[in-house]
Amino acid sequence: MDISAKLVKELREKTGAGLMDCKKALVETNGDIEQAVDWLREKGIAKAAKKASRIAAEGACEVKVNENAAVIFELNCETDFVAKNDKFQDLVSRIGEALLEAQPVDNDQALETKVNGKVLKDMLLEEVSTIGENLTFRRYELVLKNDDQTFGAYVHMGGKIASLAVLNGVNQEVAKDIAMHVAASSPRYVSRNDISEEFIAHEKEVLTKEALNENQESDKPKPENIIEKMVEGRLNKNLKDICLLNQPFIKNPDETVEQYVKSKGVSVALFKRLAVGEGVEKKEENFADEVMRQVG
Repeated sequence: MDISAKLVKELREKTGAGLMDCKKALVETNGDIEQAVDWLREKGIAKAAKKASRIAAEGACEVKVNENAAVIFELNCETDFVAKNDKFQDLVSRIGEALLEAQPVDNDQALETKVNGKVLKDMLLEEVSTIGENLTFRRYELVLKNDDQTFGAYVHMGGKIASLAVLNGVNQEVAKDIAMHVAASSPRYVSRNDISEEFIAHEKEVLTKEALNENQESDKPKPENIIEKMVEGRLNKNLKDICLLNQPFIKNPDETVEQYVKSKGVSVALFKRLAVGEGVEKKEENFADEVMRQVG
């Protein structure tokens, strides 16, 4: 099978493995990148998939909060040049305010929301001709809370990352801290209780194959019961790494997030996190051409 250099590069970015190992993994899995990630992990070449989404589209993420409602969304443009422009940033802010007021329940309803008297999807088409780039309203969520809960919102680097935390209990400072932590540490779940059995079974299978391969190549092979304990230990560590409550708190790594919120008399109900361009493949641009397009 012919494996493209682009696919090899993508696998290398996901796993940190060498180019030749990545190519071999893709050949062995007929170009299936997720299976190739598992293959590398099983061989002990990549210890874990980084899951770092390919930051591709430019634009901004935004979160807006008012009393018991919050909205978090992503608006994409084509270049970072436009994303940093005041006009684009103002557009993002106006959209956020309109969405927070209207509180549409999903992306489709959001596109029908009126922003300054114009339906959002129509307004974006008009803005394309003004801004000079394609605009995409890509992701949106409405989050509602109770009176005895607290929102924490955080926007990083002009909208490169936006995060929202909901606490059980009332403590604005802690809520903001948790939102900042979510932005920085990118957890996938609040706790292990939120992880599906299917995900855990898949991780265990990969780690078992990895351990068995290591054992086969070892000068002093370990007995089966030791292998099982090794797999369980690695699995627990991996699951802790992706769970918010188990992560070291960014402001004090000597305590976990769970210990921090407990010490403040609150708990984490949920969180949301968006990073610009997650999962969208970025087309390769010539910087000089991009600049000329802006001034042309």
